[in-house]
Formats: sequence, C-alpha cells, structure tokens
Amino acid sequence: MELLHFNAARCDLCGECIKKCPFSALSMGEEGIEVNAACRMCGVCVKSCPQEAIRFEQKAGTVDKKEWKDILIYAEQENGQIHPVVYELIGEAKKLAENVGYKVHAVLVGDEGTKENAKKLIPYGVERIFVYEHAGFCGFKADCYTDALADCISTLKPSVVLVGATSTGRSLAPRLSTRFHTGLTADCTKLMMKENTDLVQIRPAFGGNVMAQILITNSRPQFATVRYKVMDKAKKVQNPVGRIEICPVSDELVKSAITVQKIQPIEHKRSIEEEDVLVVAGRGVTSDQDMEILCELTKELGGQLCFTRPMVEEGYGDTAHQIGLSGRTVKPKLILTFGVSGAIQFTACMNSAECIVSINNDPGAQIFDIAHYCINGDVSEIAPALLKQVKKAKEEQPDAISL
Repeated sequence: MELLHFNAARCDLCGECIKKCPFSALSMGEEGIEVNAACRMCGVCVKSCPQEAIRFEQKAGTVDKKEWKDILIYAEQENGQIHPVVYELIGEAKKLAENVGYKVHAVLVGDEGTKENAKKLIPYGVERIFVYEHAGFCGFKADCYTDALADCISTLKPSVVLVGATSTGRSLAPRLSTRFHTGLTADCTKLMMKENTDLVQIRPAFGGNVMAQILITNSRPQFATVRYKVMDKAKKVQNPVGRIEICPVSDELVKSAITVQKIQPIEHKRSIEEEDVLVVAGRGVTSDQDMEILCELTKELGGQLCFTRPMVEEGYGDTAHQIGLSGRTVKPKLILTFGVSGAIQFTACMNSAECIVSINNDPGAQIFDIAHYCINGDVSEIAPALLKQVKKAKEEQPDAISL
C-alpha cells in the first residue's frame, strides 16, 4: 500500500494500529506491519499510533499499464432487471476496445435471478460475465456491493471500469476509485481511447463553459460514470462467444453494516428519459398563458413538459423534469424548445435527440447551432400557432404525428 508509510525506526510493533483498524486491513508480518487491500485510507491507524510511526501520504502511485487491460462494465440491476444504461455502456465500451484490442467484460452483483440476467448480456458481445449471486446481496448495500466489485476488479485488473451514472452507480464509483487510489470522472458525455490505453474522459466543466478532457495517466483502473441516454445502445452480434463465470461469495463478502428492514418498490412513473416527445420551457416563456399553451401542446403530442434550470429555480417545475447537468439527460425522437438559449449545460444533455425544433426570438441563440429546425420569433406567437396546427393535423389524420 503506497499511501501508508511506516517509520521502522519509531515503530515498536505494539500492534495498537492493528487493533484500532476498523477494516482489518493491518496485520503483523515478518518484516513489520503489513497493509492489505481492505485499507480505506481512513487515517485511524495514523491517529492511534502512540509512537507516531505511521504517515499518510495521499498521492496515487504509478502502475504498470501492461498489467491492466480490457474494459469492465458494472451491469446494474433495477427491480430484478438489467438497467437500460448497461446496454449503452456496452456499446461505448466496444467502440473504445476496438482502438487498442481490448475485450469487454461485465460484472453483476445481486440475489436470486442475477445469473439469469447475466445471460441477457451474452448476445451483445460481452466476453466474460462475472456473477456474484447471494441472498446477502438482496437490497442495495453500498459496502458489500463495493467489496464484491473490488474483488472482481482485483482479479481481472481492467484498464477501464464504466459505471452508469444512476443513484446506485454514483454511490459505488467513488468508493471503488478511492479503494484503488485512482481517478474517477463523473457524468462523462464522451469517451475516447488513446493508443497508449489512456481514456480521454470528456465532460462539461467550470459551470459548463468548457468541455474538459480528463485523463488518468499514472494509475489504473480508470473509472468513469456515464449518464443514461448519452451513448448509443449496443447491437447484438452474430455468433456470440461470451461465457458466464460464477464467482465465489463468502459470508465475509456479504457482511454489511447496513440492515435492510423492508423493500418496497416505488410505483413506476414514466421518466423524461423514457419519453419519445419532450416540450421544454426556457426563460423565454414569461407568462402563465404561454405556460398553459405549452402544457396543452405537450398533451396533444403525448409527451412531457420539461424545464431548464432557471425555470426550475423559479418554481415552474422540479428536477425530475429538468434537462441539464444538474437535471436529466434525454434522447427523445422529438424535442421542442421554447425560449431556451442553449447554454452548454443544457445542450450537452439533449443534443442527441433525433429531431430538435427550437423557437427563440434571438436569431443568434446558441440553441440554433444544434437545432434541426429553427424558428425565430416570440413564444407567445409561435406556440399558439403550433398548437393549432397540431390539433388540425390530428383531426385530419390521427396518426400524422404518431411516433
């Protein structure tokens, strides 16, 4: 463990640090105190050493990149099913792997039914699928899930680990990166692989004013989380050769400080990420009458009404219907924006829509740079006219706007 340093001249081998370590990461070896992979760098041993013989240096070490290869996907399960973001991660991983001759693997952690879900990934060209199935994994428990994933990563030694930027993924990824003393880039919008296997992780930074390119050059693995609906879904391959590997699960591995008292599924409500049609209200929507028209238009189109961050802050909507870096990432078939300026914080999370129609009274609005159809005009004039046309089209041909 390169981050903990022991001063042999001061250490009297009293064993106090071993007793105080909450993770059983220290033991007495032939040459003194030894540290294993269970170390969380919490610093308890540093504080408890009576001789002040332990020093904590928070600096990542350099690894031999040749020992770390391939790409590992964390295949999250939600309500007993593979989360849709997993198929997008596989698709992106296969593109990255082609550049350096890597293979794509996946790991699943869960209770009964996990092995059956693993079989669903084989048709998409995943080489090896590691399964940690045990009743103790029932209900998400961050500590033991992290232990299971760390066990897989330690064995496989992947160069890259991709995790969905879901609630679960955002809980696991930082724990794993800390444990392996390496970097993590969250909410990536684009990934590229260099010939030397360094992963170029691109995401908006400094309030969305720049697109930062982040690299982890000296340590491995390289962790990145990717939002749902950002990458293209993987396609099935002909003659898949993937195999499932059942990993041993000990009682120690499922030991958790978390006790699950009750699991109650939340009634599923269609999220904006799942919608084919979205209508977005920006700061250019200035009256309640305009908002009512947009609500009616949304209903006629059969979609959901969304908002930019300023509109949510003004109380028009909630974060569940907010598009942007601090909200949701969407990829609908059709998105109509009204009075949206097109700041990168917003566009980075919706520019993959199949058809973008933008209405703005500013001819130089940034949103026009990515829109497929641009309408320069006031929302209060365009929205009612568009609503009228949609109603007329539905009367004359009910399936005219069917998506």
